[in-house]
Amino acid sequence: MKIKTNRISALFGIRYPIIQAGMVWCSGWKLASAVSNAGGLGLIGAGSMHPDTLQEHIRKCKRATTQPFGINVPLIYPQIEEIMQIIVEEKVAVVFTSAGNPKIWTTKLKAEGIKVAHVVSSSRFAVKCAEADVDAVVAEGFEAGGHNGREETTTFALIPQVRKAIDLPLIAAGGIGSGEAMAAAFALGAEGVQVGTRFALTEESSASGAFKQRCISLNEGDTVLSLKKLNPTRLIKNEFYQQVQQLEDRGATSEELRELLGRGRSKRGIFEGDLSEGELEIGQIASHIREIIPAGQVIEEMVDQYNRAIQRLSQTVIDNP
Repeated sequence: MKIKTNRISALFGIRYPIIQAGMVWCSGWKLASAVSNAGGLGLIGAGSMHPDTLQEHIRKCKRATTQPFGINVPLIYPQIEEIMQIIVEEKVAVVFTSAGNPKIWTTKLKAEGIKVAHVVSSSRFAVKCAEADVDAVVAEGFEAGGHNGREETTTFALIPQVRKAIDLPLIAAGGIGSGEAMAAAFALGAEGVQVGTRFALTEESSASGAFKQRCISLNEGDTVLSLKKLNPTRLIKNEFYQQVQQLEDRGATSEELRELLGRGRSKRGIFEGDLSEGELEIGQIASHIREIIPAGQVIEEMVDQYNRAIQRLSQTVIDNP
């Protein structure tokens, strides 16, 4: 049995409504092409790339897959104009934007025939996405790794609120790493899922081996939302996190926290594998993951789990009195 085509899979021209999140230092062309080849939508994470590096990854991805793939672009990126020009010139089919106002770029991208989705953390921002005429909305909950919304709303509390607020195709994100979680998100009104952590811990992810091995050893509660005075970020509890915690406990200013963070801290942790002083960003769902497998296998397992969950639930219908 296969997942039937819905608005998300039809919008992006993919077999399964499973999107790989565009994660900094994890989402290069190898991961994006592997996900797309397996029937999902792979995303190259532009947030950690210089413009010329992004162009190289786009071209390599084109050679590695004939299927649709996209780019995730944080709108606070300092060279945003150059990044968007490359995306247009390379005729990328899909762009997922985040960390900014979708009105700024949506119209321009759609005029070039590009499908646009935007990531939000609240129903209020989802409404703004509808006003900006995006093609789809990603509602990301508190469980997600990396940068998070300030609302701290969990995914399964957020999805039904966003579904009530807008009629656009809706993608659930945050804490989703299995087909059962996908079925639960669909029950609440989502039509697709964006998966980060599970794909970050695959063979094709560009994260360092040391980082991946640390993540698959995590237990429940080993990540925490931190750096709230700057940009809320879910981190693994390591030596760097302890330094952040000490500063926050004594009421440090944003400037003090920014000085501690410095530059390149996430690259140091995720890409270079400094498990002590690096910024180790990963989602809560990491504590459920115990092995590094190919991205294609992740999709196969999610689809199988989803279909089995739907079959099981169909046999437990509650009769009306």
